[in-house]
Amino acid sequence: MADRRGLAFGVAAYVLWGLFPLYWPLLEPSSPGEILAHRIVWSLVAVLVMLAAGRHWIRGMTWRRAGLLAGASVAITVNWGTFIWAVNNGHTLDVALGYFINPLISVVLGVVVFRERLRRWQWVSVGLGVSAVVVLAAGYGRPPWIAFAVAGAFGLYGLFKKFADMPSVESLAVETAFLFLPALAFALALEAQGDAAFAHHGWLHAALIVGGGVVTAIPLLLFNGAATRLPLSVLGMLQYLAPVLQFAIGLLVQHEAMPPERWAGFVLVWGALTVLTWDGLRAGRRARSSARAAERPGPRGAVPPPEPETAK
Repeated sequence: MADRRGLAFGVAAYVLWGLFPLYWPLLEPSSPGEILAHRIVWSLVAVLVMLAAGRHWIRGMTWRRAGLLAGASVAITVNWGTFIWAVNNGHTLDVALGYFINPLISVVLGVVVFRERLRRWQWVSVGLGVSAVVVLAAGYGRPPWIAFAVAGAFGLYGLFKKFADMPSVESLAVETAFLFLPALAFALALEAQGDAAFAHHGWLHAALIVGGGVVTAIPLLLFNGAATRLPLSVLGMLQYLAPVLQFAIGLLVQHEAMPPERWAGFVLVWGALTVLTWDGLRAGRRARSSARAAERPGPRGAVPPPEPETAK
């Protein structure tokens, strides 16, 4: 049974991530570029404060790990930048679509990078996802590039993080440290050119800009608390909370258009996710049953079966 505190942490993390489309528009008239630069700068400050408060320090850094985290920093910059631009320009539904298709992107990366073999129902899920892209492309008159950018960048980010194998908070500190000087230079250049909004629109606007670092760090801290307490199957189910909320915000709050072809594309994506989730849960149950059967002692005096020839 899932740990109640871990479940609360996980729900809180994904709900906060799902509410992000309501936060970034509050930072206007700052441009998406300025918002992104300040998010990086203040995220590093917030994460360093968190590490110091918890007396956690960055250990085990190697050149390989640093290179992987540098790649992760580029990927998350693309993800953050696309997200901020999209929700501030009336494309929140595209962002939601990106996070809905992100599990499918992870499946594709598993095949391409790790040479994983897909089960039958995983192929069905991928096929439904491809059909959704075709339907959406026909409706848009172009591929859904915003969704692809959000999902692709986040998928690559997860890949780099998997190889780096470092706790999330410490990892984010290193990633934002890589980006800190370019982001600070960009913010200062905007100020020198007279194009900056930070500190020119009152204390509330400035506080919201600075708060971008805090709202980035808090869900991550909550997610860490959930990840240490919950099985991956529960975390996998919780991850859909964020795009569901983003979809609701785009449709009901920001009143973005949902023509029939977009509905059809989303329904196909939801069908793909249903199949993928069902297949994952079924495979997990089978694996647990096999493990329990292997641990169960046989009858006294029983002779173990011979090894198959292929195992020798």
